[in-house]
Amino acid sequence: MSSAPASRSEKLPRSDSDVGLASALREVLLDAASHSQPRADEQVPAAVLVALYESGDGELRVVLTKRRADLRRHAGEISFPGGRRDREDATLMDTALREAEEEIGLARSEVTVVGALERTSTFVTNYAIHPFVGLLKGPHPWRASELEVDVVLEPTLRDVRAGKTRTQIERRGFTFETDAYVFDGQLVWGATARILEDLLARVEPLLSRHRVQERDLPAES
Repeated sequence: MSSAPASRSEKLPRSDSDVGLASALREVLLDAASHSQPRADEQVPAAVLVALYESGDGELRVVLTKRRADLRRHAGEISFPGGRRDREDATLMDTALREAEEEIGLARSEVTVVGALERTSTFVTNYAIHPFVGLLKGPHPWRASELEVDVVLEPTLRDVRAGKTRTQIERRGFTFETDAYVFDGQLVWGATARILEDLLARVEPLLSRHRVQERDLPAES
């Protein structure tokens, strides 16, 4: 799949409330453009899309996927849409947008990239993951990839934050304790949990208000 220019993904949203929320997010996130190229020391550059939208009740929701249980790697785990950078990807932002379209059917024209989060690394696969935060206008009719995705999850950030915990994980015969998030019976750990931790720390001022949309709407004259 060919990559579109990065500027297409950064167009301004249309509604006044979306503009206000996008501006608020840009104030607390890292600059996306300056994080769109891998560092010289990265062995396997990768990117994920952290898609957010405001639901009808004024809550910010985040889009995650649960991987199929029969996959060879990370089977049944919760993750963001994303993957390794392909040769045709002009930037890591393009990687995140392409992967989101392939995995959950989210067209890049429906995403306004408002910033980035800190890079995080995986210990087993040696990926350097660059998270890009995209704002959506609302919930979407997802078209999940039958080859990779079991289900698309859309928890509120408030519920994710409330589910932070420490838990024991067993992998490849080793048991270790790690930070994690639990919501709706789902366990999130590893790189995805680290990305969520960074996101939650940055958007805390928004979560402290019940309705971001009401706050951002212009006053009537």
